[in-house]
Amino acid sequence: MKKTREESRKSRVRAKIFGTKDRPRLSVYRSNKYIYAQVINDDKGETLSSVYEKEITAKGNKTERAKELGLLLAKKSLEKKIKSVIFDRGGYKYHGRVKAFAEGAREGGLTF
Repeated sequence: MKKTREESRKSRVRAKIFGTKDRPRLSVYRSNKYIYAQVINDDKGETLSSVYEKEITAKGNKTERAKELGLLLAKKSLEKKIKSVIFDRGGYKYHGRVKAFAEGAREGGLTF
């Protein structure tokens, strides 16, 4: 079975990234309508915190809502004493909603 360009990029990115207890992986999933994110400890295979776009009440376009979601995830992660993460863009280009989400998470206090 032939891999698409997106699948190849995703596996290439994922091969280099591994989340630990001290520095978990921040994984982003983008659908056509919403954006989802999880902070994952790959050692145990557990999700430490997660957010999705229905949790926020912000109005605006998808990019603005993605930035608000990044701020919300940073707030939730800091409450659980997670300050540093490894950003997993999931094969998406670092552009648009994924970039806005990452900038929102950085503004909220996460470092990556």
